[in-house]
Amino acid sequence: MECCESRSSLSISRRGLLLGGASFAAWAYLPKFARAADGRDPRLVTIILRGALDGLATVASISDPDYAGLHGAIALTRDGPHAAIDLDSFFALHPSMTQFARMYREKHAAVVHAVATPYRERSHFDGQDVLESGFAGPGRVQSGWLNRALGALPRGERVTTGLAVGATAPLVLRGPAPTVGWAPVNLPQAADDTAMRLFDLYKHRDPALADALSQGLQLEKVAARGDDMRAKPRNGIGAMQLTARGVAKLMAEDDGPRIAALAFDGWDTHANEGGPVGQLAQRLSGLDAAFGEFESGLGAHWRDTVIVVATEFGRTAKINGTFGTDHGTGTVAFLAGGAVKGGRVIADWPGLKTANLYQARDLAPTTDLRAILKGVLHDHVGLSERVLAQAVFPDSAAVKPVQGLVV
Repeated sequence: MECCESRSSLSISRRGLLLGGASFAAWAYLPKFARAADGRDPRLVTIILRGALDGLATVASISDPDYAGLHGAIALTRDGPHAAIDLDSFFALHPSMTQFARMYREKHAAVVHAVATPYRERSHFDGQDVLESGFAGPGRVQSGWLNRALGALPRGERVTTGLAVGATAPLVLRGPAPTVGWAPVNLPQAADDTAMRLFDLYKHRDPALADALSQGLQLEKVAARGDDMRAKPRNGIGAMQLTARGVAKLMAEDDGPRIAALAFDGWDTHANEGGPVGQLAQRLSGLDAAFGEFESGLGAHWRDTVIVVATEFGRTAKINGTFGTDHGTGTVAFLAGGAVKGGRVIADWPGLKTANLYQARDLAPTTDLRAILKGVLHDHVGLSERVLAQAVFPDSAAVKPVQGLVV
């Protein structure tokens, strides 16, 4: 099930409540963790873009003399009806990302360019495994770096559990640390009174299950508050937006989750990538709307929020014969939120001349994504460099956290 591409309502199905309600019922009994030393109550959202985002078509090195020739018909430009949004004198943002551009101007968003995981092949499956597991190679573990980070947080007086979004929890949040799940699945909706009839039945025969169902209904009520959840998103754009809206509402609750992970599929743009109605424009519009939903839905908690957006690898620097790009290496990552020290593109730019490309075809990675993730986890939620190098991203002591990503 691809929750981000569902064309049906993203309200939680009654079946989904029965499957996930038991874990939500345990929310009140989850371990409690310490507040940040300065009294902040941080939120952290990780968004995985599955399929490999074209970083050069999303944040273009528009002043690089070799960019336009490589990206050809799908290259961003500084002028024209669909001109890119200038970020600085060198980089420009895809015009579909107006919300992110505003956050960037307000210094609440940043771009990391020429970034990659340690993975250097081109398999989606293995690339996503490395991205989400936090290990240097694929097939090593069945737990994710975000779950291990969650388990390493110091205990204290408040709940800081993880929220895994999707029919199957993303690998990044799988593991022994406590999580709850919200699955906006594509299933026919039961009649409005079905859940209450089930509750009355279970109340007498299985009180524990009745309690789980009651808690699950409360979760649905929070996620759907203020929405007509009968409305169906027209496409992946609406699905991303509604998913983000539900997650934000859950994370805005005083006793809600502080850490969440979700995945948006559909970024494998081998053909018809560019243009105002191309695949990439549509996907980026959905992602941009999701940023806006998090900002509005988290309310006052936005100031203590960091959203990290990453993908398994980039795409080729040169377009192919079907006006798309093939599997590559270096790409972009996004940071957004009131706690982000933004208004900048973080890049050690390698250049796009053939001699500077990775294997003469890809944007060469100059920043290890783990250094960015470590920087956020260190400065935003307080994990030590030792824990990050040994437990969260094992055997990564040589990869130092990037400092100054968080206000």
